[in-house]
Amino acid sequence: MSTNFGPTAILTPANLVTLGRMAGAPFVGYLLYNNGPSWLVVILWFVVSASDGVDGFVARKMGATTSGAFLDPLADKVAVLIAMTGLVFARRVAIIALLLIALREISMSVFRSYAARRGVSIPARLSAKIKTVFQDLSIGFACLPWSKSHEMWLDVTVWIAVGLTLFTGFQYLIDGRKVMASIHES
Repeated sequence: MSTNFGPTAILTPANLVTLGRMAGAPFVGYLLYNNGPSWLVVILWFVVSASDGVDGFVARKMGATTSGAFLDPLADKVAVLIAMTGLVFARRVAIIALLLIALREISMSVFRSYAARRGVSIPARLSAKIKTVFQDLSIGFACLPWSKSHEMWLDVTVWIAVGLTLFTGFQYLIDGRKVMASIHES
């Protein structure tokens, strides 16, 4: 079933899933901060993070929009940063990990906006999708009740996610500069 929405339509089925992801993220952060890891948080985080794939599937079936192309990565960033903030306040994750991820995510959003104003779209690499999955998995691991007794593994997963986040940020900047340079040469 394919439905055509205007390119700027906001209230599409896919965007509603995306907005639901953004609405669910604060509950994850709140529960992590106030209650710590629990099976409830695991389930809620799974719903929040898995909805990323759901909104993409719905968009491909029912019609993608430019508003969805903007909202989807924003929802990913909001969900990860809010969950990580809850983990920092719960003293489960080092604040420097949150700050590095936030710096990359905010920088990339600013850069994407800058490029878009110049008519440049920089496609995401597979490595960026892997980065998002690993961020989600590391947060999911931190939500597990038994992760409290596996601090070393939590640290390892979080720092791998931080490393992938920074690496893909540099890739994106390099790709963006190349795309923008090629357009200016044309």
